[in-house]
Amino acid sequence: MSAEGKTEEKKKFTTISIPTPLFEKIKERIKGTGFTSVSSYVTYVLRELLAEKEEEEAPFTKEDEERIKARLRALGYID
Repeated sequence: MSAEGKTEEKKKFTTISIPTPLFEKIKERIKGTGFTSVSSYVTYVLRELLAEKEEEEAPFTKEDEERIKARLRALGYID
C-alpha cells in the first residue's frame, strides 16, 4: 500500500449517535480545553478506555506461564 493510501485509510471516519443532552454536556466540558470538537474529545476518551482495558489484560495466564517455565527448565535455560 502506498503512503498516500495509508493516509487516506487513517482519515476514514464513521458516525455514532449519542443523546443530545450528552452531546451538550460534553460540549460544555471541552470549553477552554485543547479539544476542538465533541468528536475529538469522545475519540480521546474511548482510546483511553480501550488502552486501560488492554493494560488490565495479562498477556499470559498463570497456566501459560507455568508451561513456559517448565519448558525452559526442560531445555536447561532456568533452574
